[in-house]
Amino acid sequence: MLAKIREKTEKIIIGINSGTSADGIDAAIIKIRKSGLETEFDVIGYETYPYSPSLSQRLNRDMGQNAAGAAELCLMSSYLGELFAYSAKSIAKKFSVPFEEVDLIGMHGQTIYHHPEPIAFPGYKISGTMQIGNPAIVAERTGKIVVSDFRSRDMAVGGQGAPLVAYLDFVLFSHRARGRVLINIGGVANVTGIPASSPLNGIIAFDTGPGNALIDAAVFHFSEGKKSFDENGVIAKQGTVIPELLTKLLAHPYFKKEPPKSLDKETFGRLYFQKILKENPGISPANMIATLTEFTIKTITLQISEHMLQKSHSYEEIIVSGGGAENKTIFEGLKRSFPKLAVNTINDYPILGKAKEAVLYAFLANETIMNSRGNVPSATGAKKPVILGSITPGEEGI
Repeated sequence: MLAKIREKTEKIIIGINSGTSADGIDAAIIKIRKSGLETEFDVIGYETYPYSPSLSQRLNRDMGQNAAGAAELCLMSSYLGELFAYSAKSIAKKFSVPFEEVDLIGMHGQTIYHHPEPIAFPGYKISGTMQIGNPAIVAERTGKIVVSDFRSRDMAVGGQGAPLVAYLDFVLFSHRARGRVLINIGGVANVTGIPASSPLNGIIAFDTGPGNALIDAAVFHFSEGKKSFDENGVIAKQGTVIPELLTKLLAHPYFKKEPPKSLDKETFGRLYFQKILKENPGISPANMIATLTEFTIKTITLQISEHMLQKSHSYEEIIVSGGGAENKTIFEGLKRSFPKLAVNTINDYPILGKAKEAVLYAFLANETIMNSRGNVPSATGAKKPVILGSITPGEEGI
């Protein structure tokens, strides 16, 4: 079956992602041609399937080092598998693609824990990552080959397993004369720097720190669960940044690390917010949210300035994607921080728009089945390029 799919000049692939904010499933269906740096594709359609508030809350409770037990993760993984399968069928139907024409599904799953820094176990130093969303269920319900678990192989060769988007960023946005910085702001924020005329191994990419997760945790707490995010950054606009608290937050040791580096959402997530709240009583909701929003802006700005703009390369443009691009306070803060650069959102580029993360996993699935290496060692710190992903057979096998 895979040999047949490889021979096709054009494939139809569905990409599925459940991001670090755990607020829903992003699905994209694309037509893709060739592979590697020659890849071309058209986005047929994109859709978000929101989680119910109770499921989103449950997933957020399940994340982190000590959050969920084996029974919860086992059953939640199967449940998400059912939801991912449903979203794959739904997006094909919505955009009038007969499901028998779909060649395969690439899915990231929901990250529950990501530990990129090796720690000592008897005889070994171990790092690891865990995404849930059972691919066997997706394959059984859809009949399609499923490619999943993209991070693990990069980590097996010493990489951080993130950010994976650097390869797609390079394919789409590398330019002979124009250096670009891609910022993606999900629960965590990450950046990809692509200097003008850079080869693939010349780019730099890493997690900068907090994205939306801390802000979301604060909004959820102060609204007593009635809101899950600061729509358009309105609450942050109403508040005043607390300089003393911001200074304390910026002293976190993560910001002193050199790239390549990545982090788990919970490094700057719900539990970290509870710690901030406990250590800083009496701060008004608006002022707390304003400060946490400025924390996201500052960490992105400082990390780009230190690790990209101080290098010998020049950049002309910044392109912002992810949920944070919809937060006007964050976006305006980034524009103010980089007055000499053009700062745009991914929505200014019609090929992707909001579909970027879902498209990424369709793109990486294509790389996997075409025997093409899908990681970027200069971004993840891996010792070598490797083929990513695990393949689960569909109805007709592999």
